[in-house]
Amino acid sequence: MNVRKCHDHAIVRAVVLAGCTALVLSLTGTGAQAQPRDVARQTLGTGDGWGAYGTGTTGGAAADAEHVYTVTTWEQFRAALKDGGSAPKIIKVKGMIDAVSEGCDAFAADGYDFQKYLAAYDPAVWGHDKPVSGEQEDLRAASAANQDKAIKANVPANTTIIGMGKGSGILGGSLQIKGVDNVIVRNVTFEAPVDCFPQWDPTDDNKTGAWNSEYDGMVVYGSTHVWVDHNTLTDGRYPDSSLPSYFGKVFQQHDGLLDVVRGSNHVTVSWNSFKDHDKTMLIGNSDSATADDTGKLKVTLHHNRFEGIVERAPRVRFGQVDSYNNHFVVTKGQKWGYVFGIGKESRLVAEHNAFTLAQGISPAKILKKWSEAPVTANGNVVGGKAVDLIAVHNAEIPGETLQSGAGWTPTLRAGVDPAKAVPGIVGARAGAGRLC
Repeated sequence: MNVRKCHDHAIVRAVVLAGCTALVLSLTGTGAQAQPRDVARQTLGTGDGWGAYGTGTTGGAAADAEHVYTVTTWEQFRAALKDGGSAPKIIKVKGMIDAVSEGCDAFAADGYDFQKYLAAYDPAVWGHDKPVSGEQEDLRAASAANQDKAIKANVPANTTIIGMGKGSGILGGSLQIKGVDNVIVRNVTFEAPVDCFPQWDPTDDNKTGAWNSEYDGMVVYGSTHVWVDHNTLTDGRYPDSSLPSYFGKVFQQHDGLLDVVRGSNHVTVSWNSFKDHDKTMLIGNSDSATADDTGKLKVTLHHNRFEGIVERAPRVRFGQVDSYNNHFVVTKGQKWGYVFGIGKESRLVAEHNAFTLAQGISPAKILKKWSEAPVTANGNVVGGKAVDLIAVHNAEIPGETLQSGAGWTPTLRAGVDPAKAVPGIVGARAGAGRLC
């Protein structure tokens, strides 16, 4: 396996550097416990969101020298994930590594031809009454399977993935944190995967048709104790504005940036930058997932920056989600739907957040009601001024009246900043490349 292993010496310091967001001290019930100055071995602080609940989140902090890797290619990265199974490990990503370095054509099945696909399923020929089928759809599916196998990376338990310094990340790969416990992902720039082979569904969107794509930048599926911190997640070189249209619909090649689904629990998402994306984050991906999700999907989001985001920041089903001290920026002329989606049996608490909305955009659309579920929304500011998000929503959109009071009070918070100070604090410190 062509992976360079290195030995990391932990240096213990009992000092917090000014302006540094990396935590050096972790508060415990018996006082302050010094953590390694090596950021790759840092763990989630006690009380820092739902990810700190119970056993907390330590990732690969206990890795021995044989399970610390520095990787510079996608092949090395996936090999390092497999090596040693669930033994504690640290994977250091150095530079930008490309999961699709050979381009989409490398995944195409023999005989697949996009022009033939368009000709076969043109609504003027195929109509809108039945899903597509036949040779070109079978070849598209085979091509998609090739991409699926190549760009997904399964993350084992007890793993820390961390970008080295500034300018390190993953282009077009999809992290699968699936059925595991105790994972940390920090300081990585993720350029969202581009689905090379979206499927045309003529029956979608009230039988007007739609292009449907796969692949999240990161998905937490049936996993527990996950800390996602100081990352940048974005469409990068391939914004939706650059995508063509076919059959009158955008050829959508993106799915989510970060989804937390299917019974996942105890997740903290902190100090990340989410940029220029449509369907950003699901917490719970189906109204029918009652058996998996009831009593779970407990997620904290704090000190994240969302800019150029269309919707789902996040859209919540079932979970007790605590969203505080985040900054949401909606720029002039961008497509925008909503910030918080209130879904089935959700219990969202959205407090002390800041919203910067372009002129003429109403804060009534910050909340979007999908199902009957109560929400707490206190202490939020829009343009620096206090706004009761539920009241303004209910006044302007009376057909979607929201209930106030989520029915629980968050206790796992690392410290709450005044909402008016959030834009400056988060703007200076959120995202990859800002760990000390």
